[in-house]
Amino acid sequence: MKELIKCIAQALVDNPDKVEVTEVIGKQSSIIELHVAKEDLGKIIGKQGKNVEAIRTILSATSARVHKRSTLELIE
Repeated sequence: MKELIKCIAQALVDNPDKVEVTEVIGKQSSIIELHVAKEDLGKIIGKQGKNVEAIRTILSATSARVHKRSTLELIE
């Protein structure tokens, strides 16, 4: 899932080399932290948060297939 989020984020931003994704894995859930350049943060969030909500929906659907919960957090 980490690779999926990284691929989506790199497609949206102007500086794809500054995209970093870390994953904290627990027993039933995992937290995926997305680090992007400060000037690209608005592109990840999108108008009224639509981009980040779409990314979270994709993450939720893929994590449901493996019976886990995943949360996406944006880090400045």
